[in-house]
Amino acid sequence: MAAVVDTPRASFAPSTFVIAPENPGDVVARESLLDRAMGPGRRRKSSEKLRRGQLPAEGLAFVARDVDGHVIGTVRLWNVEAGVNREGGAVPALLLGPLAVDPAHEGKGIGGMLMRAAIEEARNRGHGAILLVGDAAYYERFGFFAARAQHLVMPGPFERNRFLALELKEGWLVGAAGMLVASGRKLALPPVRRAA
Repeated sequence: MAAVVDTPRASFAPSTFVIAPENPGDVVARESLLDRAMGPGRRRKSSEKLRRGQLPAEGLAFVARDVDGHVIGTVRLWNVEAGVNREGGAVPALLLGPLAVDPAHEGKGIGGMLMRAAIEEARNRGHGAILLVGDAAYYERFGFFAARAQHLVMPGPFERNRFLALELKEGWLVGAAGMLVASGRKLALPPVRRAA
């Protein structure tokens, strides 16, 4: 999956970027971008507690590349259990984040294209809901609302009005309550060598 998008620059010359699946070679560029866009406190957020030691959900990590192939945007989705339903069963969902665009490329629609690509692919893969912590004024245009996450909590401090959800399948989060817990694929750690 790749989408090419032309957007106008301030000088009215076209700027092209591509939305594509993240690959292992993007790690250093992605982490550098996140440091620039989100600052040094990004690893202390509640969402990070759910991502630590995990791999993104299968097929749900995307980057935006400029015409030279540089990573200028990123978004990833993570498997979580969104509390339990009325019958006591875990409610599988996705946690979106972080979404970031290189500050030098803001205002070109890159974040919106990354969001649409991530939501569409999550829907195509049969997921029921996506949750995130973010600015409601930005994310409501994609269908995320605080009311859908009202009975769920994050592991650690979070602002209730910034905890938002989008149901990809109608009614998926009805009756879901409790704390989000990481699920899905774990990050493989290198084996520990024992001293002889």
